[in-house]
Amino acid sequence: MSQNNGRTKRSEKGLLTPDNCVVALIDFQPQMLFGVSNFDRQTIINNTVALSKAAKVFDVPVVLTTVETKSFSGNLWPQIQAVFPNQAPIERSTMNSWDDKNFVAAIEKSGRKKIVLAGLWTETCVALPTVQALHDGYEIYVVEDCCGDVSVLAHENAMKRVIQAGAKPVTFLSVMLEWQRDWAERDTYDAVMDIVKNHSGAYGVGVEYAYTMVHGAPATKFPEYIVPTAVPGHK
Repeated sequence: MSQNNGRTKRSEKGLLTPDNCVVALIDFQPQMLFGVSNFDRQTIINNTVALSKAAKVFDVPVVLTTVETKSFSGNLWPQIQAVFPNQAPIERSTMNSWDDKNFVAAIEKSGRKKIVLAGLWTETCVALPTVQALHDGYEIYVVEDCCGDVSVLAHENAMKRVIQAGAKPVTFLSVMLEWQRDWAERDTYDAVMDIVKNHSGAYGVGVEYAYTMVHGAPATKFPEYIVPTAVPGHK
């Protein structure tokens, strides 16, 4: 592995690297999550925030997009906006992001032909841009555990459709570990372990156990929880 801008450049050979892909997060908005019934909603929030953090750790370009924010869907989840505080989502009226010239332009601007894509709902906001982006020569990786739909059937049919079209199904953890690739790479190791401890359930607990009980490391110091103060005028 060679060095690239201070970070070790991962070998490609068909795999995702921090240098060859762009992340697209589509319509992670309240109204879209309300309609999800095939998958636990809190888990989708957890996984999508973890994917967002991983993209930031590895300096992977991210395109955020929302649909009909004011009239129907609500704002981008604040948990995601907090990871990218200075990035405004691309607002659309189209269900299919690939029909929106600003979204496509943002993908093109990244200069990458591999798109790591997640969104709500799978059968429309994920499947439609995936099929058309594949048609236009992009390689699509659908982060399935960050996606949800109105029923199990809708989600499963959508995943069958995109896989048959040529997309690759992945999870947020598989993407992050594919970017990391080597535990000896210390430039991102601690940040990856922080995401694992915060978002990867039993895996994260196991890491903490191994650190403290096997290797004798001090317990992880998580930020102190500060109780929010009342906002004047809010009831």
